[in-house]
Amino acid sequence: MTPLAKLLEAALFASDRPVVLDELYALDPESSPAAFAMALDEIRECYDNQGHGVELVELGGGWQVLTRPEFTETIERAQLASRPQRLSSAALETLAIVAYRQPIGRADIEEIRGVSVGGMLKTLLERGLIDVVGRAEGLGRPLLYGTTPAFLEQFALRHLGEQPRADELAVALRAEPRPL
Repeated sequence: MTPLAKLLEAALFASDRPVVLDELYALDPESSPAAFAMALDEIRECYDNQGHGVELVELGGGWQVLTRPEFTETIERAQLASRPQRLSSAALETLAIVAYRQPIGRADIEEIRGVSVGGMLKTLLERGLIDVVGRAEGLGRPLLYGTTPAFLEQFALRHLGEQPRADELAVALRAEPRPL
């Protein structure tokens, strides 16, 4: 492995979150963006071709070394890794509305859901999955919400364009068996 690839591997291994390219560039300002791209490819190929239990993944706008999916459940079952606390169905529904309609205000979310969402928005803000992204032009200039890089990371998305289309989501939800 090249010295740059080793440096990037060490930095990515030490980080508990995806590391964006600008942060990686700061590790070796003398190297070109092309050299960084080649080093990342070198790490990914090394992990893939040599049968490692980890992989290099691009998500949330950055790069992260993660456990391969086939080992995740076993490691979690042995309590060697922690899984983020699950969101309630109401929180997931609110998060989905924000993700697909952003930027969106609280009143619009409440109109879609048909219930008050103050508590859900607070929970999603505390978890860092959404953030205030601006103010609407309407009466009182209400806050507008949008998703964060942590949202992309938690749902293993590189960008919002990777979200399932709304029509695909509707078909998938109809196909799920419902408990009696």
